[in-house]
This record gives sequence, C-alpha cells and structure tokens, in this order.
Amino acid sequence: MIGSVIGTGVFALPSALAPYGPISLVAFVVVSVGALALALTFGALSKRVPGSGGPYVYARQAFGEFAGFLNAWSYWITAWAGNAAIVVAWVGYVEVFVNTGHRVWASVLIALVGLWIPAAINLSGAKNTGAFQVVTTVLKFIPLVFMATVGLVFIDPDNFGAFNTSGQSASGAISAAAAIALFSYIGLEAASVVAGRVREPGRNVPRATVYGTVACAVIYILGTLAVFGTVSHGRLGASTAPFTDAANNIFGGTWAGDAVAVAAIVSGIGALNGWTLICAEMPYAAARDGLFPGAFAKLRGPGGVPVFGILASTVLASLITVFSYTRFEDVFTKIVLLSVLTAVIPYLFSAAAQLYWLLVRGRDTLSGGRLARDITVSALAMVFSYWSIQGSGYQTVYYGLFVLLLGLPVYIWLKRDRGEFGEDAGGRPEPAGIPHPDDAREAGPAVPSPAVSPDADPTVPAGVASDAGPAVPRPGVASDATPVVPVPVAACEAAAVRETPVESPARTPEAPGPARHTVPDGGPGAVVDFAEIARHHHD
Repeated sequence: MIGSVIGTGVFALPSALAPYGPISLVAFVVVSVGALALALTFGALSKRVPGSGGPYVYARQAFGEFAGFLNAWSYWITAWAGNAAIVVAWVGYVEVFVNTGHRVWASVLIALVGLWIPAAINLSGAKNTGAFQVVTTVLKFIPLVFMATVGLVFIDPDNFGAFNTSGQSASGAISAAAAIALFSYIGLEAASVVAGRVREPGRNVPRATVYGTVACAVIYILGTLAVFGTVSHGRLGASTAPFTDAANNIFGGTWAGDAVAVAAIVSGIGALNGWTLICAEMPYAAARDGLFPGAFAKLRGPGGVPVFGILASTVLASLITVFSYTRFEDVFTKIVLLSVLTAVIPYLFSAAAQLYWLLVRGRDTLSGGRLARDITVSALAMVFSYWSIQGSGYQTVYYGLFVLLLGLPVYIWLKRDRGEFGEDAGGRPEPAGIPHPDDAREAGPAVPSPAVSPDADPTVPAGVASDAGPAVPRPGVASDATPVVPVPVAACEAAAVRETPVESPARTPEAPGPARHTVPDGGPGAVVDFAEIARHHHD
C-alpha cells in the first residue's frame, strides 16, 4: 500500500504548495486527519466486503449497479490521470541529470519512457511486479526519512516567508492547498482494490490501510516542513526538484541533491509500477460483473495478466501527459487536481456506503459504543470528501464532471449488449408468479380463479391439504401447468429451503414425489417442499 501512496508526487508537492505559503502545512495536517478517517472507513469496509474492487464493490453493494459503474469509471480515471501526474514529477528529478534546459519535447519523451517501463514490468507478470515494488519501496524511504528527521535540524525560519501568500482568506487558502495535498494520500485504498490478491485480506488489508496512512502522514508533514525551512520561499515556487534543492542547501555542493534525485527517480518508477497494476485491477473487477467492457476481464499468460487494462490505461496516461505539457504551464498542479477530484468521488461513495450500512444494520452487529464511533468516523470521511471537492476549484470540477459523465454512453452501451432496461438493470429477476404481459399474450386467456374456501387456513399455501379441509386449487393455474406461485411468508419460514437450482415439474407418474414451487422471497433457485410445510402445520 505504501509503495502506491508514496511516489514522486510527494517529492514535488512542496513546490506546488509554495504559492500558498506555510499555511499549506496546516492544510497538510487537516488532510492527514481526513485521510486517516478514510483509511479507517476502508479498513472496516474491507472486513465486511471481501474481494478485489475496493470502492467499486462497496458502492455497488450499497447503491446498485449504476453507482458501482460510476465509481469504477471515476476511479479508473484517477488511476491513469494520477500516473500522468506522477510521471510529470518524476521528469523533474530526471532532469537534474539530463535535459537541464527543460525543453518541452525532450520532457515529453522522458515522461513516455517513465510510463511504459512500469507497463512492461506489469505485463511480465505479478511476480516481477511484486519484487520490483518491494525494492523501490525500501529505496524511496531513504530521502523522505532523512528530510523528516535530520532535515529538521537545518531549518531557517527566514526561509518560510509570509504565513499566507495566496492572496485568499485563511480558510480559502487552507481549502485550496488541501486539495493539492490530498494527492499525496491517493492510493490509501490500494490494498482494498487488490484485496483478492492479498493473503488473509480480512486481517492484512485493514492493517496495511490504517498503519500505512499513519506512517505516510508523519513522513509527509515533517518532510514538507523541512523543505519549507531549508529552501527560500521565492526559490521553492520555481523548483522542479525541491527535495534535491533542500539537500544541496543542507550539505553544500550537489552530491547530496543528486543522491536524493536518484532516490526520487526510483520512488517514482515504483509508484508507477503499483498504480499501473491498480489501473487494470479496478476495471477487471467491474468487467467481470458486466459493468466494464469485456476486454478488461480477459487475462493472459500463466500469471493471469490483465493485458488490455494495462495497455489502455498507459495509452491514456501518455495522451494526457502530452496534452498537458503542450497546453499548461503548471502541468503538475492541473493534473493533480483532476486526479484528486476523480478520486474523491469514490471516496465519498465508500464513506456513504459504510454510513448507510451502519445506520441500517449496525445495531444488529455492533455494540453501542462501537456503533457511535464508526458512525462518527464515516460521517467525518464524508464531510472531508465534500470539502476536498469544494477546494478543487471551479475549473477542475468542470473538467472532472465532464469526464465522469462521459461514462454514461459506455454504461448505455454495456446495458444494450446485455438486453437490460429499467428494473432489470440490477440483475433482479421479476417475481415468480407475476406474468410478463408478453407471456400473457403468448399463453392465451388466463384461467379464471376459483373461489377459496373461507375455512381454509391462511398459513397454508393454496393447493395444499390442511386440517381445515380439502386442498384448495391454486388460483389462476391450470391443473396441468407447472406450478409457479407466490408463497406466504409464514409458510416459507416453516419450509425447508435449499439453495440449489431445481426445475421441478408437476407431480406425474414419471416424476413422483411432492410438488415443488419457486419462492420469490427465497433467493435465486430456492425451492420449497410443500409436503414439509403441511407436516409442519399439522404438528
């Protein structure tokens, strides 16, 4: 999880936050609290809803197919757009050594190399992906831990400058800076997205999510504080490699900065490696449920590699990177804000799904104190998500809403291929015993319903003998028809229900035994033995 959260994004964030001044450190603290609330929420969700898919699975379970699709679509955009942001920051550290003049097309070429190396590693199989991730995770901690500890000793208060340099109110500056700072925590849900590939997910996914978020928060806040205090405010805003500049100021010369740049380059490749896997994992989970194009669900090779998902996501990340380098001056910040917005939407739905479950089912499974605590955490995660959307700015919300709604034609196309519309869209069959109008036209006129004896026991289904008298004919069903009728709830509770699909004909000499009938409330394929109901009633 830490390997996906910590990339080169955090190495570039001090420069992105510099226009707001040291007040952005306050925003970082607020964001860390909100990120912890989200981590606790994802930890609880992963225990309750196992399997890969993360926010997509949680939203689909709580709010239905369409909500699940929107979350999968939004999160998928976050994944490949986030890769574009990571690679832009990565290029800044590569250019410590090459293309020091920052020629645009040379930067674009370096960025494309940075995107496709992790793609090649992922295409080679999960084993290589995991091994590479371990190595890069260890190396990326070195400069961050150094700056978060030793770097604090070299802070010069004069480097901070004015507390709020944004020209906005304090609350406005904190809100805007928080939207950028949140990018450093995107990926805190990564363990839940790939839970299906994790050993003992019920135990390891919540731990990785919560402990990883806490570790990242400490390193982020202290490391950013050290950079703000060792690089002058005027120089920090123009820096493309702020941690390198901070190391050079601490030790003098360039060797320390070069070492930090190498570590940042390795860190960036590691983060891109992890996120490339996530880019394919989320649509893979949705495609298995028919909510993403089927090509995303196809696996290749002995290790089961989602080739199409990896290639499609990397191509899109490449396109947005080229577009940003040629259209935006502040490339990193623009892509970061888009990534944050499309990530916060699934975060909001996930927090809402957990709060919804707690309010409806929580009292049945949790103690009063635990329920109150979990409701508070989920509500805080929801409020934090709304606040983050507001801080992204009007332009980002405009672009984000536009790309989110681009998913609607895709959803319509998927549903058309499945022949579903309206109530059928949720995969729920029509209740048994209620004929479709087309079925009525094909079957001919309905059989008149015979009167029911007033002495018949209402707890015994029609057509079954009881103490009150002879069996009452089943209303609306001919004697030679396959019996498919609704069953009263009281009778269902007394019946023996088996979760195996059965196609049971009416009783005939060739098919002896008690007649069985489908039960709408009994779940898919549930059947009820009516003789068992009668015996239970007689007893």
